[in-house]
Amino acid sequence: MALDQQLLEILACPEDKGPLLYFPDEQALYNPRLKRRYDVRDDIPVMLIDEATTVDDAEHQRLLAKAEADGIAPTFEA
Repeated sequence: MALDQQLLEILACPEDKGPLLYFPDEQALYNPRLKRRYDVRDDIPVMLIDEATTVDDAEHQRLLAKAEADGIAPTFEA
């Protein structure tokens, strides 16, 4: 199940307060500015900085390419 659109419109990175990319098929939210990935567990975004995963350059490029290919837009306009 995907996250509610109204929730997505207000979700921001807890560290830099910027928009995120949501990948419903991977159950993840991604901050491309900090290269941080936040898991979505049981349809609940885990927005804790300490539980975020920092991705390497290859994963960063993969996620950006996937977002572009799939038409994934940021959660809001900064």
